[in-house]
Amino acid sequence: MYRAEIFVNGLVQGVGFRYFVVREANRVGLKGFVKNLSGGEVLTVVEGEKYLIEELYNTLRVGPRFANVKNAAIKWTEFKNEFEIFEVRY
Repeated sequence: MYRAEIFVNGLVQGVGFRYFVVREANRVGLKGFVKNLSGGEVLTVVEGEKYLIEELYNTLRVGPRFANVKNAAIKWTEFKNEFEIFEVRY
């Protein structure tokens, strides 16, 4: 199992991006959270199978209909098995 932090910036706040992430993460069976950062980025912390995390990352690079993703980055970190669900955090 793997853990990653995904940072996305551009027009990603106020366009339903976090709820898009929740839907996509649940669709592939990943656990973790997504939240807005004060600098305008969206952070997703996710745990699960590596190929599923990569699938989610590729989906987030495009984003939902009204988003305009400028940059996306993924940082692999140590798996901690700390999540039971995938949720929005504030």
